[in-house]
Amino acid sequence: MSGNLYIIRHGKTPWNEMHKLQGQVDIPLSEVGIKLAEEAAVRYRDVHFDICYCSPLKRAEETARILLDGRDVPVFYDDRLKEMNFGICEGITGYFDDNGSPVSDFFNRPEKYDNPPEGAESMDDLFERTGKFLEEKVYPQLEKGKDILIVGHGAMNSAIISQIKKLPRSKFWSEGIENCELKKLI
Repeated sequence: MSGNLYIIRHGKTPWNEMHKLQGQVDIPLSEVGIKLAEEAAVRYRDVHFDICYCSPLKRAEETARILLDGRDVPVFYDDRLKEMNFGICEGITGYFDDNGSPVSDFFNRPEKYDNPPEGAESMDDLFERTGKFLEEKVYPQLEKGKDILIVGHGAMNSAIISQIKKLPRSKFWSEGIENCELKKLI
């Protein structure tokens, strides 16, 4: 493959700041998140992108718009880039530290996340949709020598990173990226 692939996580939202599990709840950026995206636009202004694929959720869309402002980079939205769906757990707090939380394993022992809560995606679901996205959209563009940016979310980005780097599920979070941190994958 002759193109480059970059991935970035959206800026912070009010829910990030309150440690609430967002999932697919469509939360916009906070003032801090907007500032992070503006700083990222300056920091990464010399990184070349031919095309941007973005989650349609507001926090990712706003990040892409700010990051690419003034640049001639087309942005394409794809539902397969939405954050992982956490079902009835979206909006909860304490999900990371509470061993009784139905999503605690996902964040602490992802290889043991076998029983998603009601309405939630499994890791297999997440890997299937992001894997199809890579096969159908990303790899063909890389083969054409295009430099690609993906603007997404914590878990969704980790699924893409895990597939590209062929990481075991136990290492799902090992390459996690902070809000508005750009990572080159290929």
